[in-house]
Parts: sequence; structure tokens; C-alpha cells
Amino acid sequence: ATVTAATVTLQLKEAPQFYNSPDCPSITNIEDDPNVESSVFCSDQAVHVAVTLDSAYIRGSMAVILSVLQHSSCPQNIVFHFVTSAAANLSFLHATISSSFPYLNFQIYPFDDASVSRLISTSIRSALDCPLNYARSYLANLLPLCVTRVVYLDSDLILVDDIAKLAATPLGDNPVLAAPQYCNANFTSYFTTTFWSNPSLSLTFANRKPCYFNTGVMVMDLDRWRNGDYTTKIEEWMEIQKQMRIYELGSLPPFLLVFAGNIVPVDHRWNQHGLGGDNFRGLCRNLHPGPVSLLHWSGKGKPWARLDANRPCPLDALWAPYDLLQTPFVLDS
Repeated sequence: ATVTAATVTLQLKEAPQFYNSPDCPSITNIEDDPNVESSVFCSDQAVHVAVTLDSAYIRGSMAVILSVLQHSSCPQNIVFHFVTSAAANLSFLHATISSSFPYLNFQIYPFDDASVSRLISTSIRSALDCPLNYARSYLANLLPLCVTRVVYLDSDLILVDDIAKLAATPLGDNPVLAAPQYCNANFTSYFTTTFWSNPSLSLTFANRKPCYFNTGVMVMDLDRWRNGDYTTKIEEWMEIQKQMRIYELGSLPPFLLVFAGNIVPVDHRWNQHGLGGDNFRGLCRNLHPGPVSLLHWSGKGKPWARLDANRPCPLDALWAPYDLLQTPFVLDS
């Protein structure tokens, strides 16, 4: 295993260094804190970004980091919070990120797969059953209490706009989440007949106007999450799913059950999703009409896999510039 770990480390290039523009707020030495690092990791001026990290998606996660930094006006004020399986090789992951991004503010948090695996029911796509897919439900427990707001991003996307704009989404008085939502999607299709035919379950949506939203891009108020104990609420629905199969997909339906109809909608430009193509046939997708701030390869096909197989979709060319993989035989001019 060490051999493959070493080769992966060698294969990733170092990204260029990105600097703050002059008008960025300074976030070091808050309250004359001698521990500069902790001040960055707790700062409200920082933009906190959470991404999961695993060996299968590491190229994707690295592309996320590069795209976020490259389009940020205050890249040095961005703090990354990486969640990985407790069974993963933490020192290897740490070394991989540090070698490509020597100046990055980041922490890695081990996530205990066992805490969620007992709750996971099999879904229509085995990739969706990975415990790390559920880590977004546990961010409020994993991240330091001083982190009050975080932007959660999947590993199969890139930003082409300043993440600070997304992070600053006003959440109003009560909502816990902001995300692009899609009210024209057939919401009922996310749950089984068992769910809809059981009034004690389906009435959960009674006084809400629920819409589908994609959990791959979310602005989360972690204080409100902790105060409302939303991790427990999500787990309770997963327990019910274990007993009676109320949905077919993985980690998304519990989020819909708890939050749909109660989130702050974000402009669709922040999640041009579905670029991974059709879940069953893997067909290529086009962009939705309108402006684009974030491209998301949700669905079966991942751009790095299609590029490696020499069968890219047209839009995979937009992901390729953020790929830090060292291509062999390229001579530096």
C-alpha cells in the first residue's frame, strides 16, 4: 500500500501560490492571540470550507481546492476543513495536500465510519453507500465549536467564481441551510410509496412547501445546527429507513426530510449539477441555461475517470485545467 501512496504523492503537481488582494480583512492575531493558527481556524472573517477526502476522489478534492483559491479575492482567508475516514492514512493525506498547497490553512478530521455505517441502507447505486457520503450530517460535531458557518462542497465540482459570495448568503432568522433548490423536480419521486401512503410519515411535509435541493453545495449555520440537534433528526429518519424503506437514494433523502421547504434558496449558478451524466446510462450532459459560478459532476461519471479512459464528455474539458495530476512525458519548456 505504501508504494501506491508514494506514487500518488509524486504524481500531484504543486499549485501556484495565491495572495489576498489589498482590501481583504486581516485575520491573523485576532485579539492578540499568540497562536496565530487557531485565530485563523476560528475567525469569522475567514471563509470556512468543508470537503471530504478519500483516495478514490483525491484528485477531485485537489481540483476543488485549486478552483476555490484561484477564483477567490482573499484566498489566504480561506480555511479548509477536510473530513476523511478514520481508517484512512492521515499522514499520507496530509502530506499530499501540503505538497500541492504548501500555504494552505487546513485541518483534517477523522470520521468514524462505524458511527454511521450501522444506519446505512443499501441504495440504487453502491457508490452512494460509502459512509463518508454521510459525513456532511456530522460536520457540526466534527469541526471546532468556534466555526459557526461553513460552505460544504462535494469533491466532484469546481468553482469559477469567488466563494466568499456564496459563503455570505444571508440565512435570515431561522434557517440552518442555504442551497440551490429545484422546485420543478418531481419531489415525490425521492420517496417510496410506503412513505407517501403512511400519513404518520408523509405528514412531515404538511406545512412545508418542499423542493428538491442538492446537498453537494450547502452553506450551513453550524451553531443553529448544533442548537437544533439536526444530526439526531437525520439519524432518526435513517433508523426508519432501516425498518421500512422509505427512499431509494443514499444520504440525500434524510436531508430532504429534515430541511426541504425550510432552506434559503441560492441562485442556480452556484450548482450547475448533473454533469456526471445519467445515473444509469452515463450519458453526457450540457450546461443548464444561465450564468455559471460552480460546475458539479454529480451523477455516475467523474471527469477524471472519463479523461483517464480517453472518453471525456465535452464539459470535462472545463475540469481538466484544475487537475493537479502530473502527466508523464510532459517536458517543462
